[in-house]
Amino acid sequence: MVDDTGYVTTLDAVPNRIVSIAPSATEIVFALGLDDKVVAVSDVCDYPYNFSAWVAAGNMTSIVFSKPSVEAIVSLNPDLVIATGGVQAETASTLRNLGYKVLILDPTSVDGVLRNIELVGNATCKTAEAKALVASISSRIEAVVNKVAISAYKPKVYYEVWYDPTSLWTAGAKAWQNELIQKAGGVNLFADQQDDYFQSSAEAVIERNPDVILLPKEGMGIQFWGSIDDVKARPGWSSISAVQNDRFCLVDSSTIARAGPRVADIIEDLAKAFHPELF
Repeated sequence: MVDDTGYVTTLDAVPNRIVSIAPSATEIVFALGLDDKVVAVSDVCDYPYNFSAWVAAGNMTSIVFSKPSVEAIVSLNPDLVIATGGVQAETASTLRNLGYKVLILDPTSVDGVLRNIELVGNATCKTAEAKALVASISSRIEAVVNKVAISAYKPKVYYEVWYDPTSLWTAGAKAWQNELIQKAGGVNLFADQQDDYFQSSAEAVIERNPDVILLPKEGMGIQFWGSIDDVKARPGWSSISAVQNDRFCLVDSSTIARAGPRVADIIEDLAKAFHPELF
């Protein structure tokens, strides 16, 4: 099997002890019905269950997401470790050097998510379940795309990744959310920027004048933007069309941030917010 880094992994048997240390990977594993084979998840995995209660009861091990402990993972004697890139790349490399089987899932597109579902399904002998899940997700997304296609109106959408008085971060063309916005019938306000996430400015947002402001309900553990009234009160923002028309779209921060099996959910939610007249 070939993961998102191009690494080839060969499995000689069906894995019975799975360690999943990325939230999106954990969502895939449980969506495929592998509940009884998961022996550990990361400390930020929170869907589809409250894993903290399982950990407290001694039924599950928690692994620190940002710096996974090789020793803790090895102690669980896993048949398969599923990780993501970035901060987990070093841990994955060390585990592989020790002889452990590791898949790195790091998709940047909807198609990438669907491929990862099939990859995990193939690795765990859940091929039929993976194909069914992919078909269901694809069908739901296609239905949304076809529905919003009948409208000539494509609202300009500003997606806020982070904000404080000195810093404003948003998403460019290479961000996962750019495709979500497109499929939901909108246009990312900064789609012309060939970045994933980058620091912009309040002045740029005001100048580009979004029709919809997309805000995560929580980010980095807090609702960093405060309240809707706080956003409206930002200097100069009263001239923005989205503010004047009260068009704010609030979404679950984990759903929009995780490239996992809930991708159809977030596209449906965004489409309803962008095109209420169609739903």
